[in-house]
Amino acid sequence: MYEITIFVSQEEFAILEEAVFEVEDATRWNLFEDFEAKGYRVQGIYDTEIEAEAAWAELSAIAGVSGDAKLRQIQDSDWKDSYKEHFKPWAIGPLHWVPVWLRDEYELPNGHEAVWLDPGMAFGTGNHGTTRLCVERLIEARERLGAENLKSLKVVDAGCGSGILAISAKRLGFGTVTGFDNDPDAVRIAVENGELNETPEVPFTVDDLLSGFSEQPYDLVLANILAVVLIEFSETIAPVVVKGGTLILSGILTHEAENVKAAFAPLRDWKDIQIHELGEWSSVTLLA
Repeated sequence: MYEITIFVSQEEFAILEEAVFEVEDATRWNLFEDFEAKGYRVQGIYDTEIEAEAAWAELSAIAGVSGDAKLRQIQDSDWKDSYKEHFKPWAIGPLHWVPVWLRDEYELPNGHEAVWLDPGMAFGTGNHGTTRLCVERLIEARERLGAENLKSLKVVDAGCGSGILAISAKRLGFGTVTGFDNDPDAVRIAVENGELNETPEVPFTVDDLLSGFSEQPYDLVLANILAVVLIEFSETIAPVVVKGGTLILSGILTHEAENVKAAFAPLRDWKDIQIHELGEWSSVTLLA
């Protein structure tokens, strides 16, 4: 088998995250922010050198990006170990993201919860800066609302991708949690991650931003999408949050945050609008 690895820019990474769903087999790819190398890594596993090179040619052409791809041969029995080199457990507050191969040995502190990840199965690993920003806001919302009140709250993860945010919300104790994405492959992967985490009560559906908010209003809305899409659909997204609820927007480059805020600010009488930054990424949180 062959591992192909490419380091790309932050802007290219954001484009590739969308484009990877358009290739023939998205589960061959992992895309993640490599905090040790301080960069953005694209990694694929294929049976032959020709397949690996052709797959990168296909993906890079769809995304319109290029990169200096490095190819190396690995043993068939060790292909998942190539992921283990890069994926380590990490946590924010009481929530931990742990590779599934550590399931039997990872010790959780009392009162903490884990989201289990299998990077060899799907590329959504939760360690991207935009995901971290969303989870930090989720934990803040949990503390603000009070753990005893969460069971009655309704949450939706719009553009759920691999489903990590929706599963995280459920692990944090939120009541009714759903997710949707307009790409069937993304939803399939989200369902697989739900099965891995034994959260069948979190349904994932194929919907877009016009059809996905079928159970509105919501107490908390997560939308980790590109800034240009958030702005385009701002008039659709803003009204689905119940008065007193929370809207968490991410997938936003730091220089785009003020534009996103400006698009949403006049649409409702928001109690507060907050911008948080993590490196070159930002989130915009609006309290209704």
